Amino acid sequence: MISKSIKATIICSLVLFASCNEDTKKTSEKAMNDNILLQEWTGPYNGVPAFDKMSIESIKPAMVEAMELNLEEIEAIANNPEAATFQNTIVAMESAGKALNRVYTYYGIMGSNVSSPEFRAIQSELAPKISDFRSQISQNEKLFRRIKTVYESSQKTPLEPQKQRVVDLTYKQFEMNGANLNADQKKRYAEINKELSTLYTDFANNVLHDEENYITYLDENQLGGLANGFIKSAAKIAKDKGEDGKYAITNTRSSIDPFLTYSTERELRKQVWENYYSRGDNADEYDNNDIIAEILKLRKERVGLMGYDNYAEWRLQDRMAKTPKNAMDLMLKVWPAATARVKEEVADMQTVANELGNNITIEPWDYRFYAEKVRKKKYDLDSDEVKQYLQLDKLTDAMFFVAGELFNYKFTPVAEGTVPVFHEDVKVWEVTDKDSGKNIGLWYLDPYAREGKRSGAWATTYRSSDTFEGEKNVLASNNSNFVKPAPGEAVLVSWDDATTFFHEFGHALHFFSADVKYPTLNGGVRDYTEFQSQLLERWLSTDQVINKYLVHYKTGEPIPAALVEKIKKASTFNQGFGTTEYLASALIDMKLHLADPTDIDIDKFERETLDELGMPKELPMRHRTPQFGHVFSGEGYATAYYGYMWADVLTSDASEAFREAEGGFYDKEVADKLVKYLFAPRNAMDPADSYRMFRGRDAKIDALMRDRGFAVPKS
Repeated sequence: MISKSIKATIICSLVLFASCNEDTKKTSEKAMNDNILLQEWTGPYNGVPAFDKMSIESIKPAMVEAMELNLEEIEAIANNPEAATFQNTIVAMESAGKALNRVYTYYGIMGSNVSSPEFRAIQSELAPKISDFRSQISQNEKLFRRIKTVYESSQKTPLEPQKQRVVDLTYKQFEMNGANLNADQKKRYAEINKELSTLYTDFANNVLHDEENYITYLDENQLGGLANGFIKSAAKIAKDKGEDGKYAITNTRSSIDPFLTYSTERELRKQVWENYYSRGDNADEYDNNDIIAEILKLRKERVGLMGYDNYAEWRLQDRMAKTPKNAMDLMLKVWPAATARVKEEVADMQTVANELGNNITIEPWDYRFYAEKVRKKKYDLDSDEVKQYLQLDKLTDAMFFVAGELFNYKFTPVAEGTVPVFHEDVKVWEVTDKDSGKNIGLWYLDPYAREGKRSGAWATTYRSSDTFEGEKNVLASNNSNFVKPAPGEAVLVSWDDATTFFHEFGHALHFFSADVKYPTLNGGVRDYTEFQSQLLERWLSTDQVINKYLVHYKTGEPIPAALVEKIKKASTFNQGFGTTEYLASALIDMKLHLADPTDIDIDKFERETLDELGMPKELPMRHRTPQFGHVFSGEGYATAYYGYMWADVLTSDASEAFREAEGGFYDKEVADKLVKYLFAPRNAMDPADSYRMFRGRDAKIDALMRDRGFAVPKS
């Protein structure tokens, strides 16, 4: 049921926003007071989200009201009788939408961290409404004319750098979203976006359904090879799900990775592997193949309205790669070396299997299991032994240490109950400058997997930093899916998971260190924003972190130097697997969007394309197409999954700048340049210019190939 206040605002919007009377404005103000999700944040640290008071019932009316309030603001800007200027058009737009931003914070948490069937139903209902709202702004002709006036003026008389950047980005965003189309084209453009919004929501919810409902339960005699801590966690999860006495392997990466690595039960490994890699591909009502085909058709039709041959051509024009060809060229330079390494890895694994008398041929569900045995044989390195020194709490402290050394930040735990959280697992730290004590912001950590939480790891902001209306502190979060330990047990993670933990913290540091004037500049170029976080991964293996924070979870003894040496010697181990499974997904992403989607059979396209590429049969794509949420639950990474590789070229090259410095990875001069040129600007300057200012030249692929133990291609 729609509240009177929302009805009043909708009626007002349909007539003419500028004619809203005082009674209607008062009604809107009352709605702001009644719905906690719309209200300004109060409390400590310049105000924080009221996560403890948010409810599913509040989200729909809050979202509808916030969108209408934002449209009122936009209409006021568009209908301003004064000539368009930077101040009354661009700055006014930057200032608009505060209530909606607050609601989106709650909406994002409900969708990603604490989802439920009830919320998903509301999400499906809201998706087309949100699409309509966005179209009303992107297709507002009066607004775009004002933006275009400011843009064209700035081309004749350039503004100061950050002003010019925000004008350029705003104009480009509207242009890319169909602002120059005619009326009929705009109508179809909006219809397509509306259809896509529903498909994206359905895709994501289908994957979440399969993650929640495909659980493998083990008996006590099926636990061979599994670590004691993992067994206890699996027992607790099973008990929580009403299966006391059994052991649950959930359908998420954090659960399946250790199982596939250590379980001696080959048939169960196959079952767990198939459950995971068939998410969204089970020929039932939650199957995503038809949804993907429809998404591809609609994307191609939409960009065709603007004269583009394919979606990739449209999408990459404002990325560092610029063209699909440039992105493909990079990937195909690395692909042969990666797949060649896979052949070597499989041969090594087959040899071990034969030596053990196992009459098998290596299959995808064997890869992790036998790779671990090869690791032990080649490097005398046991991943489970390494895990004993990788405690989540200590890794958190290590990240704080790195942030202190590079960014001069101090992290102090916030007393429980001081700041509202959306789940009891969430912990909060205050971030301050070590010298001045100035508050930088708050860091929220939501570390554990649970029902209703999407898989993977990610970072987000609840409040970003900008200065055009006064300084703001940052509220940022990191979210992981570590298996929650049994009471009293330490959280031990793999080296890969520890690397990912550092990676996501890199995103948070990118948020905290932003030095931009306007909100738009807090965005990023997709094939560049992963660079900063990938770079931070490198500090996990620095001596300062290893010697101080990698201590045994029982004895407290530092990790032995001999074990560290083994880790470093094995640094390029299994790079064939890691690089190939990633590149396969990135290549499929690009090729799907370059292909003709008419009558496309997604399973067949994936299979045939991988065959043409020479994909090794012993491993899968990192994200098979029916579960590729990066690309099909929204558009953020569509034709942009290659961006991790593009960013890794920068990462490897930048790492060598630290290795070459006198102080290594903690060299003060290089660290200052890191913060000044690579982190603080966000999107306030062209990424290529930022990198050149840091490095003194463009990045080269050579360092990436060296890092992965591949042959450096000849120029």
